[in-house]
Amino acid sequence: MRKKCPTCGEYYWTQNEEQKTCGESTSDGCACYTFLKNPPTRICYSLPEMREAFLSFFEKHNHTRVKPYPVVARWRSDIYLTHASIIDFQPYVTEGIAPPPANPLVIAQPCIRLVDIANTGPTFGRHLTIFEMGGHHAFNYPDKEVYWKDQTVRYNHEFVTDVLGVSSEDVTYKEDVWVGGGNAGPDLECIVGGLEVTTLVFMQYKVVNDKFIKLPIRTVDTGYGLDRFAWLSQGSPSCFHAIYGRLLDKVFDIAGLKVDDTLLYSVAKHSGLVTMDKTANRLNARRKVAELIGADVDDLDKVLIPIENAFAIADHTKCLSFMLSEGIVPSNIHEGYLARLMFRRVYRLLRNLKIDVERLYDIVDMQIDYWSKDYPHIKTMHDEIMEMLKVEEEKFEDTLKRGESMVKRIAAELKAEKVSRMPDDTLSELYDSHGLPPEIVKEAAEAEGVTVEVPENFYALIANRHMQADKPFEEEQTKPKVTLETAVEKLRSTEQMYYIDAYVKEFEAKVLKVINGKHVALDRTYFYPEGGGQPSDQGFLIFGDTKAEVVHVRKMGRVILHEIKASEAPKEGDTVRGVLNWDKRYTLMKAHTATHLVNGAARRVLGEHVWQHGTQKGVKSTRLDISHYRRLTADEIHEIETLANKAVLADMP
Repeated sequence: MRKKCPTCGEYYWTQNEEQKTCGESTSDGCACYTFLKNPPTRICYSLPEMREAFLSFFEKHNHTRVKPYPVVARWRSDIYLTHASIIDFQPYVTEGIAPPPANPLVIAQPCIRLVDIANTGPTFGRHLTIFEMGGHHAFNYPDKEVYWKDQTVRYNHEFVTDVLGVSSEDVTYKEDVWVGGGNAGPDLECIVGGLEVTTLVFMQYKVVNDKFIKLPIRTVDTGYGLDRFAWLSQGSPSCFHAIYGRLLDKVFDIAGLKVDDTLLYSVAKHSGLVTMDKTANRLNARRKVAELIGADVDDLDKVLIPIENAFAIADHTKCLSFMLSEGIVPSNIHEGYLARLMFRRVYRLLRNLKIDVERLYDIVDMQIDYWSKDYPHIKTMHDEIMEMLKVEEEKFEDTLKRGESMVKRIAAELKAEKVSRMPDDTLSELYDSHGLPPEIVKEAAEAEGVTVEVPENFYALIANRHMQADKPFEEEQTKPKVTLETAVEKLRSTEQMYYIDAYVKEFEAKVLKVINGKHVALDRTYFYPEGGGQPSDQGFLIFGDTKAEVVHVRKMGRVILHEIKASEAPKEGDTVRGVLNWDKRYTLMKAHTATHLVNGAARRVLGEHVWQHGTQKGVKSTRLDISHYRRLTADEIHEIETLANKAVLADMP
């Protein structure tokens, strides 16, 4: 039956006639957790066991198991990190540009979501910076329906009730609308024991300029919180206990913490009320919980802060291990900035708990050992992870030494202007541009008589600011891009013949459309479009007595557009002859191959963390940027050059 929650105002579905609210434990206060010490599942699952139960269930229901994608979303130009399983398939699969690896499919995807960094710890594990999302996905094409709403809900319900053993009356489905990754659709959130464990999204829109545009492919996008399911099945005092087990105990030991489980259970019951961005600040959130358990808020705060910091250390060191294992090098830009943010937050948490920073390496070593059973690449990168952490520690300590005098100077300037409180913009600038954590700034500034108020969600605000990737240069020309995108929307895909034979110099093709008198779409082409730091091919399109110069080639979705410079353009349906400027093409081909050779040589010399971080290929010169945590020595450069030249001289096919 469908009901409206009198507390939060949302609609929900339940089989329990006596249920009065939506049953979700949130800051609205609709419910509290009922599964603690009383799990509703048939048996207790570890995270790996829950992952396997989920994957096996969907395999039995004709879903193909797909290996997890990296946590670094290098296939996306708009984001840096994989924060949901659907990210693996956006936009190429969801918009019909490429086929899915299987249909339907199931995946257990490690995800990183740094916007939740402020809540990681205080919400007892409802928020995590790194978590595992189970996703079963179906891609429904106009001519092929796989399954949609009814079957999606049926699968979820069978997994929760038949596999895990939860009573059907204890399952609630809450209505909502989901927006993310440029797509949107209605969704149902599955609630058990006060905890949202699943989100079932029926993705059917593309979001463009805040407008919903219907997609030709309707996608079943589900997110099963495997960490939360493990917590639900164990009924432990926090999700961190369920995820980390003995590893968490070791973090407590390193911090010298004696944890009162009875107190933790009483606080955890109401921890759903805590969400930093909705409860004004940490103390207000704490006051709510203190009132409910009959405790003094100040006493409770003193007990919980160290425990929450230890929770966050367990979470953040796992997150950092995964990030570094995939070749993110801490830096001041792009995904490297996010890794640096994580390291510096962990450093601060260790300092708050009076833990020697050297113990960081012990904790990370435990994380690598703990997770490498399921993710062996982490073990392979062990030494490089440790080396990157050591270099980052040295850089940060140098930053702190230089930063103290900078803060003193700023404090003196503020006092001279009779300003007693440091502006928030200055605080953010000191972190963003100079790497100074707000807690360190506060300590140094207040010693000089200038107060500093650090927002509770400071790190979440900083992370959110840096989560979106810079748009590629070619996407900056927004006006013509929108016009061209609209014009080619209904055209069939251009056959990209250069992938079949890269040595064809001339070809014939049929004109599908001419836009603005100069952008020509062909049914097939050997002209390579601009992309990946490589300029487009140039040449000519010949039709009748006209020889039109091709000055630029670009890819718009599935269509290749040839920009011509001529007094007239071909007509739709005409056959044209394409002639490439072969000297330019062949030079760029060699430059392209050279970047791969040099990049491969750099990985062998410097380590597996090395990735191409940017490139610009040209006829006269080519530039390759690589990710590395130290300045290259002359010997390293010589070794890379020698190895690359050996590969050239080997004349491999």
